[in-house]
Amino acid sequence: MKRLIGLVLAILVCSALPAMSAELKIGYIDLQKALTLSEAGKSAKAKMGAEAQEYDAPLEARQKDLKKLKDELEKQSLVLSEEARAAKERDYQQKVKEWQRFTKDIQEELQQKEADYIRQILAELETIIKTMGKSEGYTLILEQAENFILYSDERIDLTEKVIKAYDAQYKKAGK
Repeated sequence: MKRLIGLVLAILVCSALPAMSAELKIGYIDLQKALTLSEAGKSAKAKMGAEAQEYDAPLEARQKDLKKLKDELEKQSLVLSEEARAAKERDYQQKVKEWQRFTKDIQEELQQKEADYIRQILAELETIIKTMGKSEGYTLILEQAENFILYSDERIDLTEKVIKAYDAQYKKAGK
């Protein structure tokens, strides 16, 4: 889909070239690189790492409890009555399900937080890109995505310039 949109944009731009009297100025940005290398991106990654580590201890504790329960079940399985063994087995299975649910909830929560960080950073980057595009007279600024831009001169890569502008804004805001 992105390829098709890029192709349509390229055709439109090329077909409009003869009709344009002003000079065409095109640039591109690698948003993934900007997300990864910007101060805000690095900060978000560090925050996500810290938040994920907060869950390590509770996960480990629950995992140890499960192992302990399983070991007890295996040791006592020969001496317990059928009814008692079945009850312990049900208890163990219930705890396994709770642990799986807990793990899944944590993963979903962390994914949601990561998506929120990314959404916020992309919105801020978009504002900077639009401002830069208008102030520097760009006709078109594309996003470099996988298989979208097959070739481009590095002189029209605005990624580093956008990262510097964003980092300056980020530091100024004191985030």
